[in-house]
Amino acid sequence: MDLTGATWRKSTRSGTSGGECVEVADNLPGVVAVRDSKDPSGQALSFAPESWRAFVALTKQR
Repeated sequence: MDLTGATWRKSTRSGTSGGECVEVADNLPGVVAVRDSKDPSGQALSFAPESWRAFVALTKQR
């Protein structure tokens, strides 16, 4: 998957201690990418925007 042009932002659910941080790029057409902020050159997971929205909605209920 080509993530050229992705604008990464740290998840609001990530801690501030520098440990477990997730970054999300949702500015690309048709895909939402997620990566570990400690390994920005590593692999990223990709989701359909509808799937990502459903996941976020479910996590907000908890």
